[in-house]
Amino acid sequence: MNIENKVLGLIKLSVYIKEFLAKNPADYNDHDTEFELLLRRSEIENPWFTLENQKFALTEWTHLLTQENINNWLRNYSVSKTSKRVGLILAGNIPLVGLHDVISVVLSGHIPLIKLSSKDKQMVPFLLKKWNELSDGAVQFEFVERLENFDAVIATGSNNTARYLEYYFKDHLSIIRKNRTSAAVLKGDETPEELQLMAEDIFRYFGLGCRNVTRIFIPEDFLIDRLFESFIGFQDIINHNKYANNYDYNRAVYLLNQDKFWDNNFVMLKEDDKLFSPLSVIHFSRYSSLDDVKNFIAENEENIQCIVAKDELGLDSIPFGEAQHPALDTYADNVDTMKFLEVV
Repeated sequence: MNIENKVLGLIKLSVYIKEFLAKNPADYNDHDTEFELLLRRSEIENPWFTLENQKFALTEWTHLLTQENINNWLRNYSVSKTSKRVGLILAGNIPLVGLHDVISVVLSGHIPLIKLSSKDKQMVPFLLKKWNELSDGAVQFEFVERLENFDAVIATGSNNTARYLEYYFKDHLSIIRKNRTSAAVLKGDETPEELQLMAEDIFRYFGLGCRNVTRIFIPEDFLIDRLFESFIGFQDIINHNKYANNYDYNRAVYLLNQDKFWDNNFVMLKEDDKLFSPLSVIHFSRYSSLDDVKNFIAENEENIQCIVAKDELGLDSIPFGEAQHPALDTYADNVDTMKFLEVV
């Protein structure tokens, strides 16, 4: 188990991705062309995975996979002396969402048995094979259609799927993840720039990730127009066919039900206490007391991935615009994957 080779290979992989992303397509070599074609195949198989969003996700990984970041992350954990087989059922809601689990299993000294999401079947295998190549064959992994002969499992699914998974894997060490979403809390004195950063937290990946904001808490006297003004930079999202279909459908439902909503022709705002909102819709609610917001967050903790807000509100939040920039030690459902892997 040569952890040094694995880490060095991961850093090399990051450099490889960074160099690819920096190139003009006219300067591609054969390997670059293969990478570009893979991204295009991925978009064809899953239209939510636009080239822009795939390359955004890849760029994020190049920022994370530096020697300093990896060393700072791993120094808090021990590498297993015995390799175990860890089953991974990966999500596919946003590009490369399952890569963190794969990297965690490999760097903890175990072997991932990977069941890919049908929505994301291209990039993870490509990057894993490249990582192994750059690590002199030190990275062990298997792609499977059915999990068998495993010692532990990490699985991600919907709330309904999770109940089935919890029963199916009840006799195994496991992490079973469910649906989560994120919220934003506005104080009222946010600058236009801060609100525009919040728009990134809402619209990146079309709002399909658990770190995307689907519910906004605003003061009682906050003007709705300020939100719409901050969204303008994302108006081209309506040109995406699948997003537009969701927008048209939800708008028609609200009109038929005579629901009150605000509309700017590419996203709707609806005053609603629900945490989760339909795609193309953002729920909002007005508050008079921040304590009410804190109580709601506490009561819905199991469904919230992160809160976006100003530090001064004291909400254990992250800054505007940072929702889609998690660190290596930021774990889905706030369950420390590496600590779990230490006891496998």
